[in-house]
Parts: sequence; C-alpha cells; structure tokens
Amino acid sequence: MQVWKDYQAENKDRFLEELLELLRIPSVSADSRFNGDTQRCAEAVKQRLQEAGADKVEVCQTAGHPIVYGEKIIDPSLPTVLVYGHYDVQPADPLELWHSGPFEPVIKDGNIYARGSADDKGQFYMHVKAFETMYKTNSIPCNIKFMIEGEEEVGSANLGIFLEQNKERLKADVVLISDTSMISLDTPSIDTGLRGLAYMEVEVTGPNRDLHSGVYGGAVANPATILAKMIASLHDENNHITIPGFYDKVQELSADERTALNAAPFDEEAYKQDLGIADVRGEKGYSTIERTGIRPTLEVNGIWGGYTGEGSKTVLPSKAFAKISMRLVPNQDWHEISDLFTKHFEAIAPKSVKVKVTKHHGGSPYVTPTDSVAFKAAHEAISTTFGKAPIPVRGGGSIPIVALFEKTLGLKTVLMGFGLDSDNLHSPNEKYGLANYYKGIETIPYFHKYFAELAKK
Repeated sequence: MQVWKDYQAENKDRFLEELLELLRIPSVSADSRFNGDTQRCAEAVKQRLQEAGADKVEVCQTAGHPIVYGEKIIDPSLPTVLVYGHYDVQPADPLELWHSGPFEPVIKDGNIYARGSADDKGQFYMHVKAFETMYKTNSIPCNIKFMIEGEEEVGSANLGIFLEQNKERLKADVVLISDTSMISLDTPSIDTGLRGLAYMEVEVTGPNRDLHSGVYGGAVANPATILAKMIASLHDENNHITIPGFYDKVQELSADERTALNAAPFDEEAYKQDLGIADVRGEKGYSTIERTGIRPTLEVNGIWGGYTGEGSKTVLPSKAFAKISMRLVPNQDWHEISDLFTKHFEAIAPKSVKVKVTKHHGGSPYVTPTDSVAFKAAHEAISTTFGKAPIPVRGGGSIPIVALFEKTLGLKTVLMGFGLDSDNLHSPNEKYGLANYYKGIETIPYFHKYFAELAKK
C-alpha cells in the first residue's frame, strides 16, 4: 500500500535512530551486573510501544527480568496476532574481538554492528515500527498484541509462569515471531521449524587442590585431560552421538522430504570461505543443510580449567569444566535427553575423578504447519514485498518457548525472520543489514493485512 510506503520513507531516519538507542542499552540477561540495564531496556520498549500507538502497555515484573506487554484491540470480532520478541541479548565476550564497542552501534557497509542488532532487538523492533505505520495511517486490519520478554537468552524461565497467569490477556489466533533468518534478500525463505535445546554444564574433579605438575604429574588423574577424553568420546568416527538412547525418538524425514530440503540454494564453497574453514564436518550421510536443520547435534560451547593467564604456571588442575548444548529435533524431549546425557556422562567417568552434571535450560523442537492461514499470510506478505515466493526451510536454532505457546495458549507460531545466518549471532561483531531492517518493516503490515483477509474466508 502506497500510504505505508510513504509513511515509512518519511520516518526512515527516525526508525533507525530509535533502534540504535535500544542497542546502546547492554541488556545482558545472563549477567547480573546488567540487571539494571535490562530493566532500563524494558522501560524503553514500553515507551516506544506507547509512542507507536499501543494501549495498556505495561512492564510486567517477574522473578527474573521483566516482560513488556501492550495491545491494540480495534474490534474484538477481528482476528488477533500476538507478536513475540525479546529485548535481552547475549554476553558480548570476548570483547577484544569486536571491531567496535558491542553497545556502541556502528553502521558500516550497510550493516548495523552491535550486540542484539539481529538477535533480537532489530527484528522485534521492526514489528513496533510496522505497527506504528499501520496505526498512524489508520489502516490496522486486525487486533495486535505485543509480548517482549527479557529472558530468552537464558531459557525464558519465567515466561511459562507469565503465560499461565495471563491466558485471558494473551488470547490470540496466532503468534508471530521474527527471530530467525532467511537465505538472503535475493532468495527469501521462511522457517517451517526449529530445533529444541538441552543445555548442560559438567564439572570434573580430581585431587582436592591444584598440584605441582612435576611432583604429581603422571601419578594423579588430570581433570582437564579426562574431561577432554570424555567429551571426545561423545561422538564416534562418523560424528554420530554415542549417548545410548539419544536417537531413539528422532523423527526421520522421507527421501522426498530430504530431496526437497536440499533443493534450497546453498553454495558450500562460499559457506567454507565465509567461515575460513578448509572443509565441513558433521554426521556422516547427511548434507550441511540437513546437519544444521533436521539432525540433532551435540556441541561444546565452552571448556576451561587450570591456569589460563599470561605466561606459564606448571599446574595439574583440581577441576575442569565444560558447557555443552544439544540441539534436538521433533519427538526428542529435552528433559529426557538431559537425563540420558547425565547418566551417560557419569557412567563414562573413570574412578580417578568425580563428575557433577548440571542441567541449565532447554526447550522442545517445533514444526510450523504450512497449510495454516497464518503461514499462507506470511508467504503472501514476503512474496508481495520481495517479488518472489519464499522457500520453506528448517531453522537450526532454538526458540524454546515456541512449543510452550502451543502447550499453554493453544497457539501455533509463524516464524517470519529477516536476519541472515552470516549475521554473527552470539558472536563478536554481530550485525544486521539496514536493508533487512527496512524490508521487515515494509513486509510485516502485509502479514496482518493478508491474515485478516484470509481469516474471514
């Protein structure tokens, strides 16, 4: 609609500056040192929703970080879209690898460089500006509710409680989320599913104190060495995960489904070049697309122990640690997988060490129905603004609360993301394309328009 284009063109610079202001707030949910900043960011989101035209905007306190809620009910008889996003961000470490300050956004080569630019401040804020566009042009076609939380990056521990306590307030017809990626702006795509997550931390203890590696080395088990061997044993020579029962409930795709999945454009040489690697590596018998979308994985996210400071210290460490995440596929339950991991890890530990396994957080995998009115609306919206139909793909990441929306609220979710896999999510120098940001603002109003029209039929 021309009225939307005109409004967005007139306010383009302001839309960007408002996002940059949000990006300057270090709302790191995992680090208690930033608790004041997460609260400040929630208040900023509340203010922006109010300015955009939302009603009943509230910062809802939880046992952790707050949730921001707002709504615009134009007619109770019309369908309602619940927009979900998160304002919390990942820690910025290691800071020395950033080209610029993680919370000092810089625009370079058409990208916004800052922590949270793509995940998820830039993406959820598209919805706020799309809503403003419709509100200010008197063209909102359906009811819209917003729920923007501050704990997604730490497992959304308090969101389930909030959902249970606010079922009436959160009544809707579908959940709409932009926290995923597409293949490219030239080849738009739409996610039809997400993997689940089980996040663990392990601690291996040997002697009761750090020891002199010359006096005790060779006679006492080194926890760092033992931990490395235990982790290495979690995959076999085919990169198949060795935890007993791990694959028992994995939903296998048919040959036709795998063929369709691999039809998506993918340049493996460009993929390797972008990552600076000589070759790809993963579970034998599966393509890179399959390994990152439809297969479960186990990865070490961090490992430490002993002396890691400057220079040398000849020490045999008392303890060694690792953080390990497992991405799960349909039919795998993250609680069950966590238990299987714990049992196995404890079983493979030699008597010379003690092992402690801690379950942090997780979430279930999710598959979006592609025959729903909401999915069709997203498909048509992207087709309208990109000039070509989006390719359906499986996302490799996890949004643990998507399955919770269906379980608690009875709502299906549409995953309409505008980021790119190359946006350095969770890494130094996270970025989000200006073109992606503006394209999202342009496209989202069409989703609401088509959803309202299709829901009437």
